[in-house]
Amino acid sequence: MRSRFFKFFVSRLFGTLVDTLAIWMLSRFIFNSYVGIYIISPVISFEIATFFNYVVSYVWIWHKHISTKNLRDFSLRFIKYNASTLIGFAVKMAFLILFERLFRWDVVYCNLAALLISGIVNFLLAEFYVFKKGVKYPIVDGYKIIDENPESDKPDKKTKETQSL
Repeated sequence: MRSRFFKFFVSRLFGTLVDTLAIWMLSRFIFNSYVGIYIISPVISFEIATFFNYVVSYVWIWHKHISTKNLRDFSLRFIKYNASTLIGFAVKMAFLILFERLFRWDVVYCNLAALLISGIVNFLLAEFYVFKKGVKYPIVDGYKIIDENPESDKPDKKTKETQSL
């Protein structure tokens, strides 16, 4: 788990760079109201960084926890990841607004401080919820689940004996 935390930390540094660059661009060039700068910009920059961080997590950090890699697995885990990061986002926003109110810092500094705190929450959710080892999403063809292990469909001796009774 230490190795994953280190990779998580490194990847989140790059995610923080993506988030910070996005929030800086949005707050300097797109929005000029308080709501635009302190509410809408962080929401947009958060989603951009979330997708970046998810791809890095899926491909690099928790790739050994994923037994079946396909578009369905990627998509379902992304939904879980995005939902779990909303908790981290709520923590981030609470601290961002708190720091702005307490210290009157610029939004970029408030965002950086809040990201440090919410990062721990995000790691724990990713480790124990999104990329929990052994979780496997079935492949669905229409309404029928396709078993990737057709050997499991063959009855064993006990099943044959039970059926003959």
